[in-house]
Amino acid sequence: MAALIFPGAAGCKRAVTEVKTPAVPVQTDVAVRADVPVTQQAIGSVQALRTVSVKSQVDGVIASFHFREGDEVKAGDLLVTLDRRPFDNGLRAAEADLANARAEEAQAEADMGRYRQLDQQNVVSKEELAQYATKADTTKAVVQSKAAAVANAKLQLEYSEIRAPIAGRTGQRNLHEGALVKAADATQSIVVINQVAPIAVAYSVPEGELASVRAAQTAGPVKVSATVHAGAVNPVVEGKLDFIDNAVDPTTGTVVLKAIYENADRSLWPGQFVDVTTQVGVDAGVVLVPAAAVQTGQRGSQVFVVKADQTVDLREVKIGRTTADRTIILSGVEEGETVVVDGQLRLVPGAKVEVRTLDGDEPAAGQGKKKKSAKT
Repeated sequence: MAALIFPGAAGCKRAVTEVKTPAVPVQTDVAVRADVPVTQQAIGSVQALRTVSVKSQVDGVIASFHFREGDEVKAGDLLVTLDRRPFDNGLRAAEADLANARAEEAQAEADMGRYRQLDQQNVVSKEELAQYATKADTTKAVVQSKAAAVANAKLQLEYSEIRAPIAGRTGQRNLHEGALVKAADATQSIVVINQVAPIAVAYSVPEGELASVRAAQTAGPVKVSATVHAGAVNPVVEGKLDFIDNAVDPTTGTVVLKAIYENADRSLWPGQFVDVTTQVGVDAGVVLVPAAAVQTGQRGSQVFVVKADQTVDLREVKIGRTTADRTIILSGVEEGETVVVDGQLRLVPGAKVEVRTLDGDEPAAGQGKKKKSAKT
């Protein structure tokens, strides 16, 4: 039986074979090799390294201030002057007493010398000589006492000028001109000075992380970054670990750490809360891909890799930790390979892809792949 040939059959066949599956638009990135710091995160509180409540060491009345609230002062700067008149009068009285005591000492020494000569001539008794010798020693002791009183009066006069004990920033004035201050008043200070440069950040870490922190400190200086909230002059400040507390708090299971920062630009302020990142090690030379490239499949983590012919290969990968939106790939993807970071839902192994940007356009020449970063 002869076969029937339809003239249009061949044309239909060609039309079917010429149908192409459209390329799937995706976004890609390049796997890079870099050193990734091993870090610990915590919330810290900024603390002044030194805080001093300035108080008077003598009783007196405030005559004048030599600073404004919020001023930066240096150690030894004059802050407050008390009414000097009582202290001047006390010094003059002490100096007068000293002069009188020295006059009596001179008279006693002269009498002693005269009676010593008379004793050599056997004119006076030994008892009289002993009395004048005692008087000479007594007047000498009185002179020493009066000299100490003069020194103390001078010190009291110096205390009438209250100076900054440390360098730092002054707070609000708690007293004003005309106020009476008492020596070492436990209830009232004139002003509080906080040292703000350098400055410290105190934070706590779980006791389980203490071993890695101590090991890092043994190896060398430990970097500690403090991230300040929005509005700061310098949002990320770098410092070094300075202190590990000598005991774990049994109620919280944490240990207190403290880092020191130069804080030259005053980015950190006492009482402020900051995010603290402690670097306790480095994963050297690991392969990194964007975290969005890693998908979860039936057999675990997987990544679509774009091959040279613009088709994709589905790889099972073994992943490490994720940091700063990047995931460490332990196996399955090599440095320099292109991975799909968006558009995976429409992909199957072997599918053709077309790289698109976020706005849907094709990347310009030389922009189809992101540049490798030297460090994450």
